[in-house]
Amino acid sequence: MTQVLGLGLGEVVMQLGDIQLRTISGGKFLIDGGTMFGVVPRTMWEPLFPADDQHRIRQATNCVLVSQEDQHTLIDTGYGSKLSDKQRDVFQSEAGDPLLESLAAHSITPDQISTVILSHLHFDHAGGATRMNEQQLLVPTFPNAEYVVQRREWMIATAELPELRGAYPQDNLLPLKESGQLRLIDGDQEIIPGFHSMVTGGHTAAHQVILIEHGDLMSVYLGDICPTSRHLKTLWGMAYDVDLLQVRRQKSKILSGIADQGWLALFDHDPDVAAAYLDRDPKKEFVVAEQFAQL
Repeated sequence: MTQVLGLGLGEVVMQLGDIQLRTISGGKFLIDGGTMFGVVPRTMWEPLFPADDQHRIRQATNCVLVSQEDQHTLIDTGYGSKLSDKQRDVFQSEAGDPLLESLAAHSITPDQISTVILSHLHFDHAGGATRMNEQQLLVPTFPNAEYVVQRREWMIATAELPELRGAYPQDNLLPLKESGQLRLIDGDQEIIPGFHSMVTGGHTAAHQVILIEHGDLMSVYLGDICPTSRHLKTLWGMAYDVDLLQVRRQKSKILSGIADQGWLALFDHDPDVAAAYLDRDPKKEFVVAEQFAQL
């Protein structure tokens, strides 16, 4: 099993063989609780996730940094530094660029990131992929990185469909193609050695989870197919899911693998639990067996 080295700076550090996996903050925020639980009645989710007087619950963006020798791979990028003042007020998001500040705390500079894998292209996962430079030009945040995205996700996200207005800010995306750093992939495959995509759909048409392996060790970055440890019930989804039935099907399959194989689950949006081992439970389907909490 994965060796957890320690907790600090609101992050969890894990060792998988000779690679180090670290959850790293792309920014915390608040969001309406109902949007995170969709059709689930508030009386069921609020005891697990208390809301404030404006019906908001705490959320994280637990990006993942995987380091092996001088290679640094990043999974998702949080919401970045380009939100408007109105958006920052609505989400009560952190000022500055939380992801770059988190990386700097570990002496990692943007030019050291070699690969960025995006689970999907919503603003809270892809917003940190680009930034405004000193000349106020939009550029990729990580100048030496290859950005890896599912082709179908990219095509939908950049089609500017009226029904998806606001879901995919183009400032987060187009500079990646213009810079020549974009790599589009199709379906389940090895992205780079040790990193595998598994397309789930459901949350978005081509949402993918990322499997990180080393020998017989495995961690699974769940993205938004199961955004927090409070979403382990297979029937529980989000208002943002484009295909709730697909979320339910895929979540059941993926969580079964995690529980049965002893893999480590990585939760992107959980403000308290960045990673956990899971067990099956005859009444609750899946439960946290051992959790690694944020500070």
